[in-house]
Amino acid sequence: MHISLKFNQFLSFIIILLALYFSPVSSGETSSKLTNANMKHILEHIQTFYVDEVNPQKLNSSAVDSVLKQLDPYSEYLDEQELEDLFNITNGQYTGLGIEVEMRDEHIVIIASLNNSPAAQAGLQKGDILLSINGQTVINKPIKQVASLISKTETSAVNLSIARSGFSTPLDFEVERQIIELETVTSKVDIAGYAYLRIVSFNNHTLHDVARHIARLKTENGLPLKGLLIDLRDNPGGILDSAVAISDLFLRGGIIVSTKGRFYDANQVFTASNSDILNGAPMVVLINKGSASAAEILAGALKDNKRATIVGTRSYGKGSVQSLIPLGNGQTALKLTTAKYYTPSGISIDGIGITPDIPITQSSLPQSDKLAIMNLSKGKENQVFTSTFKDVQLAKAQKILEQ
Repeated sequence: MHISLKFNQFLSFIIILLALYFSPVSSGETSSKLTNANMKHILEHIQTFYVDEVNPQKLNSSAVDSVLKQLDPYSEYLDEQELEDLFNITNGQYTGLGIEVEMRDEHIVIIASLNNSPAAQAGLQKGDILLSINGQTVINKPIKQVASLISKTETSAVNLSIARSGFSTPLDFEVERQIIELETVTSKVDIAGYAYLRIVSFNNHTLHDVARHIARLKTENGLPLKGLLIDLRDNPGGILDSAVAISDLFLRGGIIVSTKGRFYDANQVFTASNSDILNGAPMVVLINKGSASAAEILAGALKDNKRATIVGTRSYGKGSVQSLIPLGNGQTALKLTTAKYYTPSGISIDGIGITPDIPITQSSLPQSDKLAIMNLSKGKENQVFTSTFKDVQLAKAQKILEQ
């Protein structure tokens, strides 16, 4: 099933299956939105489509803000703006700063600024550590919450305070949020013919991007690629179909993933065609605890079909599928968990995650640098942290690929 971004194509109650982003919305936002929704229809949809049977007597429908919270962290009501934002993301657009980040030792580390993005133009660099956003500390805050602080800023300008190696005081930046055309794939090939492919999320364009990048890498190499490392770290997921189609690029058969739920269309088995664009060249997939949802589908498919070696740390464990069900005139929707997905070996990874074949942990900051960063976040000057950004996981994963 291919996902359309046009509501008039599913107003006849076609349900769109998504392996949506793993982090739930922040609490306390649903009450004002649901008061205007048709609660009767919402409860009917829950009874019909929710992945598990629900006792209607246990749903406190009088407290509308808590109805969906009683189900799971991923089911929610989407108002017009939230629905538009979701569609923009699945179509490769979002409003933001243009940075890629990684959680390391309870700190949010910038690992890249997108080309020509507001972040790059402002001077944010790889290895910078976020201390605060608009005066609110982000030390030990999950990536989803940090992203929310940026996206929900009332003004277009976002004030960032960062710690940078070699500087004794925090550096402050004012960065304007802009519409970013999200390039979900980056890649490179080394002189030995081994390729690196990073996928940051799964949207409607990711399959095309992956195929285009691999074709370019082959051309640059001048010979068939000797191997491919796919980096899925901190990839929060995206569209189910995208993960399935990308898995199919590298498999010559077998099950990719299966989904199971209470209504008929929630039960599906996705199988691979007889094609492998790498012609059997070795593969390594790099994951961490931020790899979730669609990223776990790809990792699980390649692992269980023995197509790739999975390295890194255990993934997040978001093994459920959400569907968009239009409400009213289609300007709002119910995002409802309608199925759980299972890896080719028949295992549900929900709450468990994908276990790597070869565990590799990321390097930790020295205690002195951790203390310096904490002091900088509290406004103390003359605190210098000196660590440079070293990607130990990537370096070791590359060695495994080349063995």
